[in-house]
Amino acid sequence: MKLHPANFAHQNIFTGYGDSYVLINQIRHEKSLVVLPDHLITDWPVTTIAHLEVQHFDALKQHAPEIIILGTGISHQFPNQSLLRQIAQTGIGFEVMNTQACCRTYNILVEEGRRVCAALIL
Repeated sequence: MKLHPANFAHQNIFTGYGDSYVLINQIRHEKSLVVLPDHLITDWPVTTIAHLEVQHFDALKQHAPEIIILGTGISHQFPNQSLLRQIAQTGIGFEVMNTQACCRTYNILVEEGRRVCAALIL
């Protein structure tokens, strides 16, 4: 699907997605990554939801997100309960959804001026 941007002046946004990729500012990405309005982390080492640990989110704290959206691929999968509890203790909002929903939600929150972080498992 191709997404059509509204008013995103020089920010990272999702411009398209498919089953195994996302487009950020028209550039295709096929590996797990983290997207913030002003920063990309293209070497995020997470490949499956089962390997996700709280340490994978530690580096994101320096970017001061108010919410982290986890895109879990084609299907909506939740991390284990222990990890969810640890993330909740950080005080940062956290949502889990499939990657397509994550892309759409991220773009809406960026347009609202929110400090959002999309962590995608691809």
